[in-house]
Amino acid sequence: MSLPHLTAGFLPLLDSALLVLAHELGIAEEEGFTLGLTRESSWANIRDRTALGHFDIALVLAPMPIAANLGLTPIATPMIAPVMTGLGNNAITVSADLWARMADAGAPGDLAAGPAGQALAQVVRSTTRKLRFGVVHQTSSHNYELRYWLAASGIDPDHDVEIVVLPPPLLPEALGAGGLDGYCVGEPWNSVGVASFGARVATTKSSIWQWSPDKAVGMRSDWAEQNPDLVAATIRAVYRAGQWCQDSANHLRAAEIMAAPAYLDRPVEIVSRALTGQIDGGAQQLSIPDFYVPHAGAANFPWKSHGLWYYSQMVRWGEVGFSAANAAIAAATFRPDLYRAALAPLGVAVPAQDLRVDGDRADKHAVPAIGGTIELGPNRFFDGQIFDPDAVEAYIQSQATA
Repeated sequence: MSLPHLTAGFLPLLDSALLVLAHELGIAEEEGFTLGLTRESSWANIRDRTALGHFDIALVLAPMPIAANLGLTPIATPMIAPVMTGLGNNAITVSADLWARMADAGAPGDLAAGPAGQALAQVVRSTTRKLRFGVVHQTSSHNYELRYWLAASGIDPDHDVEIVVLPPPLLPEALGAGGLDGYCVGEPWNSVGVASFGARVATTKSSIWQWSPDKAVGMRSDWAEQNPDLVAATIRAVYRAGQWCQDSANHLRAAEIMAAPAYLDRPVEIVSRALTGQIDGGAQQLSIPDFYVPHAGAANFPWKSHGLWYYSQMVRWGEVGFSAANAAIAAATFRPDLYRAALAPLGVAVPAQDLRVDGDRADKHAVPAIGGTIELGPNRFFDGQIFDPDAVEAYIQSQATA
């Protein structure tokens, strides 16, 4: 009897690695299904084709299912996110010209978010032209982390600079052509900007918010309800692909797979940078081991609190109003219950709680888990703020007055 076949949409980003590896390594088949991967050109296409039922599952921006559930998308089909595809893997890259001005203003080139932001703020205050930054989608981790970094550095994202949306592969070219001064994107497109257009990495997601989420595997709620066994199998396949990808002994093989024309279509040397944490910032080569975390630290666990943090930013930037009902919708989008149930047959430790405080730990730390304990990574925001999911409204109000 043939196995069930799932269609999956993805963008050419390293974040798609766990779906790709689940297919290429035969993990999906071991979990009882086959996986057909379709490369798309933009997040808007992923959003709309998933909503229309063209894809059973898809690599999605972590805030995207929340936006769909809050009615912020053109086709507001209810969605869920039961498994994440890792932590980090984003950076903010700037043109060589802007970097030179930031360096003159004191940016040290070590990718630390605080000094880089302070230097950029000096440039913004002294320039006669609004700087233009690119992000991949409005309701994206990229937009929210860029805005968070700018605002915490004293730059008003809505008035002091311009933020525009472009698909990830077009951002380096737009910067090279002079249409952008900088952009926030996942790998390999920061490294492409450095290698092909002389760009400079200014800071990283891992410096703005340590061990923070970025992408998920998303699916329509009705499809998930009709196919619970396939949802569970998908979660296990992504989890096991993350385990394999986390092992440094597999990094070269993972880079070779992802570099293929069907996926990233880029040199292995470029693709391997994020996997190994050896980041070429343009100004200097840096080792950032937690630049991309595919599995460690419960990287695949869909924390409801992370959904609430994304919701807080949607409210902060005027995309949706605050209400207890909206907060509940955002939290319910991430499904740790499905994650735990799917992994129960594997006998692995999983977080026992659905929510956690972020911003309070600068080191790795163990927390109680179902099946023992689990070690989480550091979770500090670069500006020292604390996000308590039990006090979302107060957190939003504190940002509005910051």
